[in-house]
Amino acid sequence: MASLSLRNVIKRYGHGPKANQVIHGVSAEIADHEFIVIVGPSGCGKSTLLRMVAGLEEISAGDILIGDRVVNNLEPAERDIAMVFQNYALYPHMSVFDNMAYGLKIAKVPSAEIKVRVDKAAKILELGHLLERKPRQLSGGQRQRVAMGRAIVRQPKVFLFDEPLSNLDAKLRAQTRLEIQKLHRELGITSLFVTHDQVEAMTLAQRIIVMNGGVMDQFATPEEVYSRPATTFVASFIGSPPMNLLKHAPGVRPGTILGIRPEHLILDPNGWSVQIEHVELLGAERLIYGRVGDEQLIMRADEGQPAPVPGDTMRIAARPDKLHWFDAGSGKRMK
Repeated sequence: MASLSLRNVIKRYGHGPKANQVIHGVSAEIADHEFIVIVGPSGCGKSTLLRMVAGLEEISAGDILIGDRVVNNLEPAERDIAMVFQNYALYPHMSVFDNMAYGLKIAKVPSAEIKVRVDKAAKILELGHLLERKPRQLSGGQRQRVAMGRAIVRQPKVFLFDEPLSNLDAKLRAQTRLEIQKLHRELGITSLFVTHDQVEAMTLAQRIIVMNGGVMDQFATPEEVYSRPATTFVASFIGSPPMNLLKHAPGVRPGTILGIRPEHLILDPNGWSVQIEHVELLGAERLIYGRVGDEQLIMRADEGQPAPVPGDTMRIAARPDKLHWFDAGSGKRMK
C-alpha cells in the first residue's frame, strides 16, 4: 500500500496552438489507506484523470507518484495498481476461480499461493460457493464482486475503480456500496473511485475531488463539500435537490450570488413572497417548488408542515446562519 500524489497534472490532445487541453493542472495529495472519490458530470475529465494514474493515458505535463516513485513513464503492469472496470471485463469461458486467478497465473505466482489468495478474497466477497461457476451463471452484482476479487488477489498498492456500479440497478448499487465500504475497512488499500453519482461520492468517500471542465473545483471531505461548497458549480452539483442559487432575490447584493440549501428555508411572515408552482411528495418529506420574482426556489419540508398547492403564495426566509455567498463573476465562494 502507498500514498498517491498528483502534482500539477495536465492532459492535452494534439500539439501546438490547436491542442485541446482537457485536464488543467490537477494537484492532490492522497494519503496511504485513504478512499478518494472523483465525481463530476460527463466530460469533466474524471475518467481521463483515473486513466492517467493507471497508465492508460499519457501525461502531457506534471507528475504522478505512487509512494515515492514517479510513475509517469511506467507501463500499467509496472505501477502496482489494480483496476475495476464498469463492464466487469470477465473471461466468459473461465470459472470464477480462474477469472480471479488469471493475473496471478500470468505473473507466475505458485499455485498454492494463488489458491490461498483467491480463497481469502472469495471469503471477503462471499463468493466461495460460486468459484466453479461461469460469468453467465452470475447476476450483475456477483460479476462485479468477481471483478473486485480479481483486483484484491493482486494485493496492489492502489485500487482504481472506473464507475464500477453504473451497470447495476438501484438496489444492487446500494448493496455493492456497502460491500465496497466493508472491503476498504478490511483491506485499507489506497483507493481512487470515479463516479458521476453524487450519492456514491458522499457515501463512499473519505474525501471527494469535484471535477468541473478539467479543473478540480474542490478537494475536501463529504461534509465540507456539502456544507461549504467552494464554487457555485459544486453547490449545484452536490446535493439533491441542489442548492438554491439566487441573483436577484430581495437582499442579494449586486455582484454576488446567494446560496441556500432547500432544507435551510423556513416559513416566515416577513420573508420573501414565493408563488408555489409544484409540490413533490417523497414520503416523509415534501419538495416545494416556487418562484421569487423570476428565480426558482426549492424548499424541503417535512410531513408535519401544512402542504401548499400550486397557485398558493407563501412567505419563506433563509436561515441567517446557513447563507452561502459566491462571487457572481468567478463563481467562487466569498464566505
